[in-house]
Amino acid sequence: GRLEAVTQQMGYHPQYLDSFLKTQHYLMHMDGPLPFDCRHYIAIMAAARHQCRYLVNLHVLQFLRAGGDPQWLRGLEFIPPKLRNLNEINKILAHRPWLITKEHIEKLLKISEWSWSLAELVHAVVLLAHCHALASFVFGCGCEQDEGLGGRGSLKPLSLGNQCFCEATAGNSYSQELLRINRKRSLDSCMELDSLRERMQRIHVETEGRDEMRLLQQEREEGEGQGAEVGVQGGTEHCSDPSAGLSPLADTDGVVTGATNLACYMQDPDFGYQDFARRDEDQTQVFRVQDYSWEDHGFSLVNRLYSDIGHLLDEKFRMVDGLQSSAMAKRQGCEPSVFKRGIWNYIHCMFGIRYDDYDYAEVNQLLERMLKVYIKTVTCYPEKTNSEMFDRFWKQFKHSEKVHVNLLILEARMQAELLYALQAITQYMI
Repeated sequence: GRLEAVTQQMGYHPQYLDSFLKTQHYLMHMDGPLPFDCRHYIAIMAAARHQCRYLVNLHVLQFLRAGGDPQWLRGLEFIPPKLRNLNEINKILAHRPWLITKEHIEKLLKISEWSWSLAELVHAVVLLAHCHALASFVFGCGCEQDEGLGGRGSLKPLSLGNQCFCEATAGNSYSQELLRINRKRSLDSCMELDSLRERMQRIHVETEGRDEMRLLQQEREEGEGQGAEVGVQGGTEHCSDPSAGLSPLADTDGVVTGATNLACYMQDPDFGYQDFARRDEDQTQVFRVQDYSWEDHGFSLVNRLYSDIGHLLDEKFRMVDGLQSSAMAKRQGCEPSVFKRGIWNYIHCMFGIRYDDYDYAEVNQLLERMLKVYIKTVTCYPEKTNSEMFDRFWKQFKHSEKVHVNLLILEARMQAELLYALQAITQYMI
């Protein structure tokens, strides 16, 4: 009966939580351009960019429940080229979204056996941005750490019998309906527990056999002076550990232990965030919201290509903007809207997005240094967030107020990624 860690945190702001759950459920479980197993695999790819084992394990489980091929869980080399081709924009959107261009879009949409449709690509882009931003929230609120003492976000192994967090809330009519729908879905389409255990164990046994044969062959070759070094082949990063990236295994109690090495779900692991302000002069120029905004451009495009998702995203953006933060603002001696806008614009500024009508000197006046360090870490490289940071920043603030800051980070970051991706798609279409 324990609420899952993410919903525990978002539960401090129940109106936002309800909006978040509707979007999550629509992206993952309702009709849309992408097959259900592919949706969860894309989520795995996105979460792996930030080494977010929490989200990877959750979507591995959902991937298998949706009938996904366990072999795919061995890494990117084992998935269809069409999905693997998504890796480049996954990497760019996660770390330096200002680098995405219409050429990246064109490459995915070009006519070939593995081409994407515009609708599929928009669905994939929204999924990527959603999971990157959610990884920031997971790390920012400490959900990734296994505190184990009834702490802020105690993370325990996922049980095959548990529901995912988008199914786990109660207390309002929408959530109750969501539970009913997903229970029916689990009866209609999810694999039985015993079947799932058997399938995963079979993959494990087969893989162990192949690994043993591979090691014997390698020893034989090395003995003949023909040993080959495991490394980069054909531009693809290979894992040195043959068991890395294997599908998570269910033990006798049905508990998923998770992938051993998230690196197998990504290429170019050293690619990370780089300060936009320190970019070379020949790189992409500042993104001006006056030229391309969510309200005037992004919303209509995404809603046209992926029906209704624009309305859900827009509701979520508006919901976080409408959350009450009078206590935080009062401590800073300003209006709530001024304080929230300072945080939002600071996050967008780190991704090269500027508002012509905003005085950026306000950011330094409104945001203390420790808060700015926290926001930048959670936004740009959340995997570097340690368990103490949440408790240390603004000790005088309530827990719910700190969660509010993390919700602003989540939504501002997601909108930033969407603006760059949707602008590139628009330029391609033009």
